[in-house]
Amino acid sequence: MSKSSSSSGGQKMWGGRFASTPDNTMQAINASIDIDRRLWREDIEGSKAHAEMLAAQGIITREDNAAIQAGLDKIAAEIIDGSFPFSTELEDIHLNIEARLTERIGEAGKRLHTARSRNDQVATDFKLWTMRASREAADGLRALQKALVARADEHSDWIMPGFTHLQAAQPITLGHHLLAYVNMFERDRVRIIGGALEAAWECPLGAAALAGTSFKINRDMTADALGFHAPASNSLDAVASRDFALAALANLAIAATHLSRLAEEIVLWTSPQFGFARLSDAWSTGSSIMPQKRNPDAAELIRAKAARIGADFAALSAIVQKLPLAYAKDLQEDKALTFNAADSFALSVAAMIGMVETMGFNRAAMREAATRGYSTATDLADWLVRELKTPFREAHDITGRIVRRAEDSGVTELAHLPLGEFQAVEPRITDAARASLTVEKSVESRDSYGGTAPERVREQITRWKENFE
Repeated sequence: MSKSSSSSGGQKMWGGRFASTPDNTMQAINASIDIDRRLWREDIEGSKAHAEMLAAQGIITREDNAAIQAGLDKIAAEIIDGSFPFSTELEDIHLNIEARLTERIGEAGKRLHTARSRNDQVATDFKLWTMRASREAADGLRALQKALVARADEHSDWIMPGFTHLQAAQPITLGHHLLAYVNMFERDRVRIIGGALEAAWECPLGAAALAGTSFKINRDMTADALGFHAPASNSLDAVASRDFALAALANLAIAATHLSRLAEEIVLWTSPQFGFARLSDAWSTGSSIMPQKRNPDAAELIRAKAARIGADFAALSAIVQKLPLAYAKDLQEDKALTFNAADSFALSVAAMIGMVETMGFNRAAMREAATRGYSTATDLADWLVRELKTPFREAHDITGRIVRRAEDSGVTELAHLPLGEFQAVEPRITDAARASLTVEKSVESRDSYGGTAPERVREQITRWKENFE
């Protein structure tokens, strides 16, 4: 992960062949401690497992291992209480912890790095962190799903327009619309959890710098202790690959895209032009000059953060794609990108939960909008097919001509068009057909599996609640 610096007390961690210290700018560009200090838990966890293995293999004494274990526990306590002396001169979290351990326990601390390199150390730490962050992201999505299902349950039969091309298409229920995102986020959860499981498969620890080690270590022991399924089977691949981080970023980017789509709909729904919903004061902002404004800033920022998460994935992909095997310092940038994406995603999910839980909906405005654009035209075409056995393409043409007559006469809803206008195009159309063209009748009729009918929506809500349990 890094290749320069000195420990406290002036003892260099790596500088035996160097006659002078690095330039200050070199130290600045080389240091990563301000970023990778977040790996401290994983670094200590990995070091404790490594020391246990070294002692079990007789590579270090059990006394040294005991001192290392106790020393690492005290360092963890220092980091938690804020008293740990982080040093940029020590470049990264790995050297900071090792130097502090040596200060605390002396020679035993210097033996910890036996049979490992910072290359396999950072790959292991970063994998552990990515696995944990992925599980947390999946948990966040589950909480959002529960919030969406709760709101869908409250509005299972509230009618709103369904859109294609952002044009009124067919009436649907708000519950149905909200459940669409529950389904999207479930696929995101599966991808994110699957990525975490894939990352957990092979443990890099023991690959050392790139070629393995001559010490008789037990890599199965450390892999098992750290929750991996097996040790990495190729030492070059173990230290050089970051596909686990790429997969995590790609999965977060896809999920953030879905968050962004929901955020965009919140922006639209809460605008006066739509008037479908109203954000609570807790999730609205104002204007410095226009007193009437209620801005959906959180939703807008979720859209922007989705773009940044996608950019983090693209940036790491660009970094990795040009690297020969094995390790290169370019990989130091992988953590800043992954940390930023995970932070942005967690914040976006939390904000979305807050908006979803507290947003109010305008039933009358949504229903009125659902009646626009002749949204029940397909219901008329379906009636012609079902009742008159008209081929669908012919029914489509008949309905289109009726819609045109409604437009020409200024009637905005097919259910309000006089029966004579229908029969002027198709004499066999009855008043029963005309009566079936209300938005309520339309949504009730869409009762196929996965459809928008309130009965189907409530079935899906029940299924999701059972899944959550």
